[in-house]
Formats: sequence, C-alpha cells, structure tokens
Amino acid sequence: MTSTRVRQTDPLTLEVVELIGAVVARYHQEYEEAAARHGLTGAQARVLSLLALEPLPMRQIAQRLKCEPSNITGIVDRLEARGLVERRPSPGDRRVKVAAPTEEGARVALSLRDSLDFAREPLAGLERDQRLALRDMLRTMVGAE
Repeated sequence: MTSTRVRQTDPLTLEVVELIGAVVARYHQEYEEAAARHGLTGAQARVLSLLALEPLPMRQIAQRLKCEPSNITGIVDRLEARGLVERRPSPGDRRVKVAAPTEEGARVALSLRDSLDFAREPLAGLERDQRLALRDMLRTMVGAE
C-alpha cells in the first residue's frame, strides 16, 4: 500500500498567500471600476496602460498580458475605434505595425493609473527602505530579479 504524504504549509506562509490574494482581488476590483468609469473593459484598460509605457506590436502585447494575439487584435480595434490607440509603423522595422496610445489614450491611461490608489496610502506609510524591501521581495517572487 502506497501512502500519499500531504505536504503541510506553515501558518505564516498560508497567511502571506491569503494576504497576497486579498491585495490582488482588491487591485482587480479597483482596476475594473476605474476602467468602467472610462467606458472600458478591464482588458482594454490593461492594454491601454501597457501601451502608455511604450508602443508595442500585437504579439508583444499578447506575450506580456499572457493571452492570444487574436484577442489583442480585437481589443486594439475597439480602442482604435474610440480614438485611444493608433497603429503605426515600427521605427525599427517599417514592415511591422505597433499599437500606440493617442494623446487622448495617454491621458486616459494616466487617469487609470492615478485612480488606483488603494495601496498608495498604506505604502506611503512605510519607510522607503521598507518599500524597497517589499519591492525586492515581490520581484523575487515573480522571477524578475
């Protein structure tokens, strides 16, 4: 008879996992609410926010958001129809099109980012070295050292 051994997780790790889950849930809730105030879906808001950092080809948007390129094409089409995004030739390879925010799109992306303030006050209450330590731990967790 083979026994299956269940690995026990210590209570501190379980508490940390629950807290991370609570932060993620609250972030998504606020993001969806902020997107809705601009008449956007959460997915449209995420694409617009990503493009506000730098213009990207559809394939790279899909890779960064971990979804299918065909989904991104539809999202960009809808953002373009609203005048928030435009397609233009890539500066590095004119055969490739990149999606980039329009002036209005950049304004909306900034407004979205500014409205996500649920963590701003608690983070501001931490000392700078505490925020740096938290950032470094989160980077380690996501493998972005």
